[in-house]
Amino acid sequence: MVSKKQKRGAENINQRLQLVTKSGKYELGYRSCLKTLRQGKAKLVLISNNCPPLRKSEIEYYAMLGKTAVHHYSGNNTDLATACGKHFRASVLSVIDAGDSDLIKSMVTNK
Repeated sequence: MVSKKQKRGAENINQRLQLVTKSGKYELGYRSCLKTLRQGKAKLVLISNNCPPLRKSEIEYYAMLGKTAVHHYSGNNTDLATACGKHFRASVLSVIDAGDSDLIKSMVTNK
């Protein structure tokens, strides 16, 4: 059972993600996320809950080196891509520019 608070929090993150997709810049996918982390462009990285452990640890390591915030998304890879308006699976999303959304600020303060 999912509590109301967790459900509301997930909906809030999804709304902010939709705003990022409309007004900001982002990269979906493992390889493109690693590229943005290596270049130092990523401000926030979202990882789905069913991302393989080896990939998850590699992304977290690159994010730690680049001092980038990491958020573990509560849904699976299908939910993460659907929140961005895509019809395919994506286990990793990196936010380059949040645009009008306050996603980065809210994720940093939640930690």
